[in-house]
Amino acid sequence: MAKLYFRYSAMNAGKSTALLQVAHNYGDHGRRVAIFTSALDDRYGVGLVTSRLGVQRGAETFDERLDFYERIAGMRDAACVLVDEAQFLTKEQVVQLHRAAHVLGVPIICYGLRSDFLGEPFPGSAYLLTLADSIEELKTVCACGRKATMNVRVEAGGKRIVQGEQIAIEGEHHYVQVCGSCFYE
Repeated sequence: MAKLYFRYSAMNAGKSTALLQVAHNYGDHGRRVAIFTSALDDRYGVGLVTSRLGVQRGAETFDERLDFYERIAGMRDAACVLVDEAQFLTKEQVVQLHRAAHVLGVPIICYGLRSDFLGEPFPGSAYLLTLADSIEELKTVCACGRKATMNVRVEAGGKRIVQGEQIAIEGEHHYVQVCGSCFYE
């Protein structure tokens, strides 16, 4: 029985690396995977899943208009569907992915952040936490040595940003993973 999986973490825990490893493993066995990433994430180019380790692979992009159920139903040979930047999914898309796993019998593994830089949930992640059949936290560490579970947005000079739009791709700022204690400092 196929399932919808959600593998989440704070920033810099290796979500994209893990996705690329899963894709590689399927390919090693001659099985094709369908990879999707958000059209919003253009840090390394549009339509690319890129690990900070330098590994990269092409992907189909999604935005709020993509009907995942219809797209997956139209695929003939995908053994698995992998979704990077899953926090950017809409509620409807999470329902479509859940339905596709259960009706079409295709395993679907989503990778993403659980919360934003203010500790607020991303809508896609909130619905994945609700509907996913399997939920796994990928772990990373805070600078203080504790397990990082939160993200903060910082300016180039290191000053924390405490307001702004929920979605802002790295550019003039970047994100740092922190533990709960450091998040509230």
